[in-house]
Amino acid sequence: MLNAINEARNCKNDIPVGCVIKKDGKIIASAHNKREELNDITAHAEILAIKEAQKVLNSSRLNDCEMYVTLEPCPMCAWAVLQSGIKTLYFGAYNAQYGGVESVVNLPKISNSKIKIYGGIMEEECSIILNEFFRELRSK
Repeated sequence: MLNAINEARNCKNDIPVGCVIKKDGKIIASAHNKREELNDITAHAEILAIKEAQKVLNSSRLNDCEMYVTLEPCPMCAWAVLQSGIKTLYFGAYNAQYGGVESVVNLPKISNSKIKIYGGIMEEECSIILNEFFRELRSK
């Protein structure tokens, strides 16, 4: 999760969310939100990391991979995670507004997925980064 947190800190004008994907204990992809930077509403950290991992593995399937993300994925990202075949998802802060795996919608349950999900990993550290971003945004 520390690597995902470091990715989140790389965000410039976007909500600071970072993501890494590991296979066999090795990071094969990492990304952070780039929606504003790329003018692309789909440029969430999870989507960008999935695309990078697919290139590395030369496959659309990310079987036996683990994803670490600083914020519970939104429904768009949660569905991409499920469709990619990622085996385990670890996330930091819960997403009370848009959470797609536990907080608002439980897409894994709806899809009958076998993915393992662990939330609240380093939740405080992940939440601090988000809270600081929104505090600064409101002060402008």
